[in-house]
Amino acid sequence: MELRLILGDQLNAGHSWFRNTDPAVCYLLAELRQETDYCRHHRQKVLAFFAAMRAFAAALTKAGHNVCYLTLDESARWPDLPALLEAQIAHHQASSFAWQSPDEWRLANQLAQWAAGLTIPTAEVESEHFLTPRDGWQRYPHSRMEFFYRALRKQYKVLLDQGGQPLGGRWNFDSENRAKLPERQPIPAPLFFANDVQDIDAMLTRHGVKTLGRADAGALPWPLTRRQSRELLDHFLVHCLPHFGRYQDALSEQGWSLFHSRLSFSLNSKMLHPLEVIRAAQSHWQANQTTITLAQVEGFIRQILGWREFVRALYWEKMPEYQSTNFLGADRSLPGFFWNGETKMACVRHAIRQSLEHAYAHHIQRLMVTGNFALLAGIDPDEVDEWYLGIYVDAIEWVELPNTRGMSQFADGGLMGSKPYASSGAYLDRMGHYCKGCHYQVKARSGPQSCPFNSLYWHFLWRHRDKLGANPRLALPYANWDGQPEAQQQAVLATAEQYLIQLEQL
Repeated sequence: MELRLILGDQLNAGHSWFRNTDPAVCYLLAELRQETDYCRHHRQKVLAFFAAMRAFAAALTKAGHNVCYLTLDESARWPDLPALLEAQIAHHQASSFAWQSPDEWRLANQLAQWAAGLTIPTAEVESEHFLTPRDGWQRYPHSRMEFFYRALRKQYKVLLDQGGQPLGGRWNFDSENRAKLPERQPIPAPLFFANDVQDIDAMLTRHGVKTLGRADAGALPWPLTRRQSRELLDHFLVHCLPHFGRYQDALSEQGWSLFHSRLSFSLNSKMLHPLEVIRAAQSHWQANQTTITLAQVEGFIRQILGWREFVRALYWEKMPEYQSTNFLGADRSLPGFFWNGETKMACVRHAIRQSLEHAYAHHIQRLMVTGNFALLAGIDPDEVDEWYLGIYVDAIEWVELPNTRGMSQFADGGLMGSKPYASSGAYLDRMGHYCKGCHYQVKARSGPQSCPFNSLYWHFLWRHRDKLGANPRLALPYANWDGQPEAQQQAVLATAEQYLIQLEQL
């Protein structure tokens, strides 16, 4: 008997393991306290992963495979994954053990160290999911995501003409995909699946698993199977892709998913393959060019073929040191309102409350609202990491860590992005509608009711000038600061200092 481990984010029905059935192979899936407890997760996240794992195990069994599935009730007797595996190897009298390469460094390290001590043959195989290998950082241009992305476009022949050049004569249509959402723009209703996971919810309560956020266990909206994931992909292509690129950066209270696909959970759990999604998007665009522009589909494909593969390559190249980088020396504590949304800042309040309600926020809410605030306020990146890793249904460390610590908090000193993604309230006002009803005044740079993003932005640049002053992409903001009257500068800095003292009350 060979025992093969399948982790909770390895629900890949297309893996070569499953091409044939073999009674001498047993597939092991287990719900683990080790995984519920390494950070405090959103309840919807735990429910979704456990439910998707159960559905995958059932599908394997139906296909004729030999499956051993351990619920939390059954696995709780073992303190961690190695202890459970040792017991299962003995129970099944396994003569060999195999596992797919984990995508998180902590699990890869844990399994490799444990397996090295086994006396039976072992084998580690690829997960057969990503479009680049673990050492992709060394194999592809990595100075910036754009060049990494172009290399992959060429390799996989995505959005290219017959001569291998980018369709439309450009690699990137980002400049056309930054529109503010009109107030009367119709928004497609999100596709929900209403999965009943009340049994899992009761189990989490029974075991005292600590979670955050809210969940309707009788109607969990996330796709839990490959079939549901394909339905969500089709829904996106038909109803959202026609406007996706144009409004992908828009901030709005009109809807919590807007034109975004919400496919990240299906992708990160491997129920969908990235190339499958990319090909489907390109084919749908080709058949509907009267209603979908090239800019819309390119903006979507770049998120998967570009950013997703790039962050994974960076993660595996720089771990484990990457998880402790803190280039700007940020050390303030995360304000309490990140856990309850009780803040007077309208944009931050909406982003956090939406995250607590739906375990989801789109990339600009994560980067330019909550992330931007944490960056400007100098929040310890360890605490920011923990929050992002826990609160989102799609958050797995390989994708969360570079996006948070690197792109959002600039803690890596510029590996992910060439400059900090910092902005004042003007950007938030330009991309959204929050400012009209906010307690703070977005036009005011200083004073007790001025938008905190304004003074904190200038204070951020001022206090980090030794590290950021030579950055060519920040030359204009620093020139702007230097051109301001000294009295105005002092008023801005004084306001920022006061806001930093009273972060909890903002």
